[in-house]
Amino acid sequence: MEHRIGQGWDLHRRVADRPLILGGVTIPFEQGLDGHSDADVLTHAIIDALLGAIADGDIGTHFPDTDPAWHGASSLDLLSRALARVRAAGWRVVNLDATVIAERPKLAPHRDGMRAALARALGIDAAAVSVKAKTAAGLGAEGRGDAISAQAVVLLARG
Repeated sequence: MEHRIGQGWDLHRRVADRPLILGGVTIPFEQGLDGHSDADVLTHAIIDALLGAIADGDIGTHFPDTDPAWHGASSLDLLSRALARVRAAGWRVVNLDATVIAERPKLAPHRDGMRAALARALGIDAAAVSVKAKTAAGLGAEGRGDAISAQAVVLLARG
């Protein structure tokens, strides 16, 4: 059996007048994230991890912010399209480990919802999906509350 690991990272600026969507879940908060699609920074990091594992570019390669077709798009839909590329290349997702870095809001109450939504989108059991939340201890863009970032690692297998 062959295995591949993919790693993804993304960061989006926090802005007013947009919903905050993380891992496919709308989180009640006074600010959302700036972006061409729904700006789901967690799902974007996962997409980059998937595409990286199969050496097939990144989210900007397949869903460029210059293409009006992706304006306001659901990141879960983009994830589905990236997953189709993974499967077409003969791979399957074994597990996902992801971390969201944000000072606020508190994400623990939404963790299980994010895990469930991402597991459904990836076609794997929620037990194979880890979503963690960390603060930046007041440092950098995340620590100042200017941005939220996410990191993701996926393991793929075939054979």
